[in-house]
Amino acid sequence: MTQEHDGVVVYWRPMCTYCMKLLLRLRFTRLRYTTVNIWRDPDAAAFVRSVADGNETVPTVTVAGRAMVNPSKKELLEAVKAHAPHLLHPAR
Repeated sequence: MTQEHDGVVVYWRPMCTYCMKLLLRLRFTRLRYTTVNIWRDPDAAAFVRSVADGNETVPTVTVAGRAMVNPSKKELLEAVKAHAPHLLHPAR
């Protein structure tokens, strides 16, 4: 399984404007996350298809193992707050 069960993973692919928009918006947060290019990782592409009705819809994001298909920044941060609040303010 490719997703991290306690973190945030953003599944994306090149030339996806929705992916670039979300990733750009996440840059201005202190949230730590991992990115996975589904065109380079067949297991990740299969995972995305398994949670997106057979489609490779990206961005797909997992928050503590819970999948979200094409979430907004607000939806993503709300999920982190609810399921993985320790990721919002990393220890320094």
